[in-house]
Amino acid sequence: MKRLSNIIERFAKTELDGTVSHQLYSPPYRPLLSTDQIMALDPKLAAVNILLYPKENQWYFPLMVRSVNQHDRHSGQISLPGGKYEESDGNFETTAKRETFEELGIVMESMTIIKTLTPIYVPPSNFYVHAYVSWVAKKPKFLLQESEAQELIEMPVSSLFNLPDKPEMKVLSSTRGTEVPVIDYNGYIIWGATSMILSEFRDLMKKV
Repeated sequence: MKRLSNIIERFAKTELDGTVSHQLYSPPYRPLLSTDQIMALDPKLAAVNILLYPKENQWYFPLMVRSVNQHDRHSGQISLPGGKYEESDGNFETTAKRETFEELGIVMESMTIIKTLTPIYVPPSNFYVHAYVSWVAKKPKFLLQESEAQELIEMPVSSLFNLPDKPEMKVLSSTRGTEVPVIDYNGYIIWGATSMILSEFRDLMKKV
């Protein structure tokens, strides 16, 4: 556990330009917008959470298969826990923790935020997403909110280091017939904003 804690301490001190990491997994039709251009679109604000926890003497983090919902443009896709910012949250860190609690049942007080990643704009839903990395001291007991998450995926951080330098490309049902870069983890296809955020996280971890 001491070795794992040392990784957390070193990771918290790393710095990186996340936009470069994002581009590696960006769909080819995704627009490149400045922060001013994004804010001019009056985007909805949201936050997501890469929650690290120890398991089998290494770090894991949860992903979830989103429940099928006709009102959710990302229905059925694989995502990090997270969701829309509420005024009562006060800040995006609280949003990330609250949504992780609501979707996966992790007690908010047990999570410690250790890193703020580069915000990312999601054109299909007009969300501007603030991404965080947090950790808990022991493996949590997950309790999925069925209306939000239909399946839990426990992904080891080490699996990100095994990704090819050039991302795998696939045509998906929601990608306009265009090949997009994906992360294929045991048959689970991760793409779009989630893969872009994980790309930045991986590049940061490589510096540890």
